[in-house]
Amino acid sequence: MPKSARKQVKDPEGRMPLVEHLRELRNRLAKGLLAIAAVTIVALVYSEELMQFLTRSVPTCAQGVSSNGGNCAIVSFNTLMAPFSTTIQLSMTAGLVVASPVWLYQLWAFVAPGLHKNEKKYTYAFVGAAVPLFAAGAYLAYLILPVSVKVLISLTPEGSANILSLGDVLDFTLRMVLVFGLAFELPLVLVMLNLTGVLSGRRMARWWRGVIMGVFVFGAVITPTTDPVGMMALAGPISILYFGAVGFALLNDRRRRRANPDAELDDDEASSLDLTPEAVGAVEPVVTAGALPEQATGEHGASAQRLNGYDDIT
Repeated sequence: MPKSARKQVKDPEGRMPLVEHLRELRNRLAKGLLAIAAVTIVALVYSEELMQFLTRSVPTCAQGVSSNGGNCAIVSFNTLMAPFSTTIQLSMTAGLVVASPVWLYQLWAFVAPGLHKNEKKYTYAFVGAAVPLFAAGAYLAYLILPVSVKVLISLTPEGSANILSLGDVLDFTLRMVLVFGLAFELPLVLVMLNLTGVLSGRRMARWWRGVIMGVFVFGAVITPTTDPVGMMALAGPISILYFGAVGFALLNDRRRRRANPDAELDDDEASSLDLTPEAVGAVEPVVTAGALPEQATGEHGASAQRLNGYDDIT
């Protein structure tokens, strides 16, 4: 079946059959894999330059200078297959990261037709903010890597040489970049939880002491340096972003209350009721039907006479 004809195969309600969904998923996966493979091949060509860029944070020993204590380090390969495996691993990682806009777009194009309009709006906002936040965290990690490496190497006692495996150095660099990038996404997750009504701004504001303590503990544990530079470099920006998320959540809650006063109520919580007593108006006379045939003398069968103040003549 031609491609143009396959796109038009739908049921009466406009939905595509399962086979068409699987075929579309296969095509989009193929496009994403081709993009990753193309970038991986380019990374293989420039693998040496890429390794030098990622290992720039290590203070390597100059020609004729031996490693003694914490003055410098020697980057080496420890096994016969290490140069090949490290080059392949680094190139594939570069292909996955650099080609991420292509395969993420393919994934989005497959999922987007099943989303509502407001869900698409939130997704655009999330992706638009997540990318620069992750890039900022990764760049900050790359900036403090030389300080971290120097502190770790300085712990080497005199008479010992620092011979570092290139694979370990690359793993350490990529791990630091990934941790810093993901840590910068925490405020964005809090904002999305507030936009969906899961977490209120007041609750986030009440948690600020525990969150700040947790952020600094996380920064001290995740950064390998023993000095406070790495911890402050990670915990400081995250704390600022957290308070920014709290401010955004408070403003969003205020806007939501203006639009709907009951928006922040739980599903099992009753809304406030106005129980103020109101004045009773004047009593209106009610025309009653006669109980006996003798009373039904009116035009519509209504009582036309009363006897001693009562409708019943008995």
